[in-house]
Amino acid sequence: MSGPLAREAKKSPLIAPSILAADFARLAEETAAVEGADWLHVDVMDNHFVPNLTLGLPVVESLLKATDIPMDCHLMIENPERWAPPYAEAGAYNVTIHAEATDNPVAVARDIRAAGAKAGLSVKPGTPLEPYLQILREFDTLLVMSVEPGFGGQKFIAEVLPKVGIARRLVDAGELTIVIEIDGGINADTIEAAAEAGVDCFVAGSAVYSAQDPAAAVHSLRKQAASASKHLTL
Repeated sequence: MSGPLAREAKKSPLIAPSILAADFARLAEETAAVEGADWLHVDVMDNHFVPNLTLGLPVVESLLKATDIPMDCHLMIENPERWAPPYAEAGAYNVTIHAEATDNPVAVARDIRAAGAKAGLSVKPGTPLEPYLQILREFDTLLVMSVEPGFGGQKFIAEVLPKVGIARRLVDAGELTIVIEIDGGINADTIEAAAEAGVDCFVAGSAVYSAQDPAAAVHSLRKQAASASKHLTL
């Protein structure tokens, strides 16, 4: 077994560089620069659900042709019922929608899975996790936002870590099989706290793409996460 599924099975930290911090004029080169990453995190924003506008499906389709790194598409958009399945159909590995963006997240998750991808549910920092615990069985990943979605480079909000702990306990008890992901302000100063709280997958933007050697930064972050975690190992 190889690729991200192997890392999940081995309980190795998953590092997902966020191309929101990359040079958009050189995206193919920027994806190549993070060789060894587990997932490539793609933030899709529509300037409605969040106050920012980024790339969309055509760019994702191009990136899928340029890299073998599994694509982790984080849709910060309204109407995910309409827009999420095409990302799965295009070949994304994981497609995450926001709990706050739809009245029927389970239906969207089932459509994403039917289209061939894993389905993720994301919650903003101020959104409690408890109302969604019963539906998490319908998802493959839980993305806990540790900044307000919309812009990169924000400061890590440590107050979200108890939500990670809730999900970790359910996974460890065998009640859930989700990958717990965190996004926002993850760097060498914050990744250990996130790992200790129970995160499996760490989205890192500036910490990777501002480094002189992005691939080495990925390796260093993975090593840090494993050293601080009770459930992850290299």
